[in-house]
Parts: sequence; C-alpha cells; structure tokens
Amino acid sequence: MTHAAPAVEVRVARPSEFAAIGNLTARVYIDEHFSPASADATLRDSKGRASAAAVLLVAVTPAGEVAGTVTFIPKASALAQVRRDSEAEFRLLAVAPDLRGAGIGEALVTECIARARKAHLHAVVLSTQESMLAAHRLYERLGFVREPHRDWERNNGRRMLVYRLALT
Repeated sequence: MTHAAPAVEVRVARPSEFAAIGNLTARVYIDEHFSPASADATLRDSKGRASAAAVLLVAVTPAGEVAGTVTFIPKASALAQVRRDSEAEFRLLAVAPDLRGAGIGEALVTECIARARKAHLHAVVLSTQESMLAAHRLYERLGFVREPHRDWERNNGRRMLVYRLALT
C-alpha cells in the first residue's frame, strides 16, 4: 500500500520545538497507556534526548505545528536499548492523534532508514510494546521483521518486541 507524501517537513528538531515535542511524546505514551504517568518527566525530556548521542527528529506541518517525532540513535548512547554495532535504533515514535493516517509516522521512520543508510550502518532496529498494533503494521509494511530472540522485558514487566530492517 502506497501513501501520498504527508504535508510535513521531517528534519532535526530545533530547541524552540523541544517543549512541544516533549508534550506530544508524553501525551501519546501516557494517554494511550503505553507508559505510566511516572514516566512523564522522562518522556518530556526532548532536550535530553537531543543531546545524548541521538538525533531528535520532528515532523512539522506547513503551519509550524509539531505533528510527530522520533528519536534516532545512530551510535552508542545511553538511550539505546537494543542496538548492536553497525545498527541504528529509533525510539519514542509519536504522531499527534488528530493527524494519524496521513503518513507522518512512515515519513519519520523512512527518515531514520535514510540516515542509517547514509551512515553506512547495516540495519535499523527498534523495540515496541505488544499492544502497539498500528506501529507493528507500519514496521512490517516498511520491511522490518520480528527478531523474537532479541525481545526483552522492561523494569515494569512489559514485554518489548524487537523489529529489525536489514540494510545490506
């Protein structure tokens, strides 16, 4: 299934957008029960994510609204959960609920893939919760495959599923 390109610009986030990105991430993950309310400060810390050997990406509408975000981790970082040498990882993909279905999540993931290729990495990996079914469909449509042997469990007992896209 091919989607029309969304009417957003995907780029590295600007410091002036960090608060909106943090608010969006916290709203999506807490309101949709993917993270507990106790994770609010961590989810809102987009400035910290942007400075921890990661690339904080944002999808912005023509009106300047933050429509989505993802944290891209191309190298060793305290933020990495499952990446290995020669792999990039992305985390905390979030799209504004009222803008879903327009290809924004796909545009963000596609940008992560392009950046990994440009960095000559061999794969892109991610962790996702079992309940994030729409995200699973997106990843599978883009060619990611499950790697059950790499699944892991969070401190809160939630099982995390690992997906990987080979680039070579």
